[in-house]
Amino acid sequence: MVNNYVFMTDSDSDLPFSFAEERNIPVVKMPYTLDDVEYLDDNGKTGQEKILFKRMREGSVPITSLLPTATYLEYFEPILKDNDLLFVAFSSNMSNTIQNVFEAREELLKKYPERKFIVVDTLSISAPMTLLVKKAHDLYFTGASMEEVEKWIMDNRLKSHAWLTVEDLVYLKRGGRITSTSAFFGSMLDIKPILALGKSGKIEPEAKVQGRKKALRTLVERAAQNIENPADQEIIILHGDCLDQAETLKEMLVSQIPEAKNITLQMIGPVIGAHCGPGTLAVCFMGKERPI
Repeated sequence: MVNNYVFMTDSDSDLPFSFAEERNIPVVKMPYTLDDVEYLDDNGKTGQEKILFKRMREGSVPITSLLPTATYLEYFEPILKDNDLLFVAFSSNMSNTIQNVFEAREELLKKYPERKFIVVDTLSISAPMTLLVKKAHDLYFTGASMEEVEKWIMDNRLKSHAWLTVEDLVYLKRGGRITSTSAFFGSMLDIKPILALGKSGKIEPEAKVQGRKKALRTLVERAAQNIENPADQEIIILHGDCLDQAETLKEMLVSQIPEAKNITLQMIGPVIGAHCGPGTLAVCFMGKERPI
């Protein structure tokens, strides 16, 4: 089906590059800096995330940054010269980047007043956003209008879930999510946080448990409590370069939710991984409205 508009997203979706290439989806590549070198996230094409996690384990501290308005103009203008544009963006409550998106949109609509340019805030990031993007693009692929695709995302964005835990509290401390004291005593006591993608579009603390095994059991419990129609959807297990533990989590999930057949294991992208660190594990799926 031929559409009269372009469907576009950004790399903070962690949308696998193979899917984007197969569907011809343009992707805005988000920047990060590692050991004083700036990179652009290519969603797994060159294996950047594995290098990032290795360097983090060795002590490197990656930095993420806002994409400037001028760069968004470079991405958007070639499309708007000839087509309308639907841009599916990562959560506005995780970064001020979306303000630069809106500035670029405003400038370009003045230049091309005959065009339509819709920006959709998914209130999601990484795999929960991937799930929204894939479903939304299915609609686009079958000829749905911009407004129909936008409405589907808006109606379903709070049904995309991520339940996660981290291996080392130091990365949450660096991001300002916990204090240095909490990180110190938490590490001593082997405390593992349970975090969730909340209604606000932010990652929120949901619980604390002792030990990695208990943390994985809790992730499975939260998935079982919140998932809907597990037999009819893709479930994504994200991992911060800890494939063996992701496989264990998958086995636990299948044991608890035997209807779950389509489970994908995927490494977390470098921009998101810079904030949560190696050893992070997450279960991502579509379900009931987010509880927190």
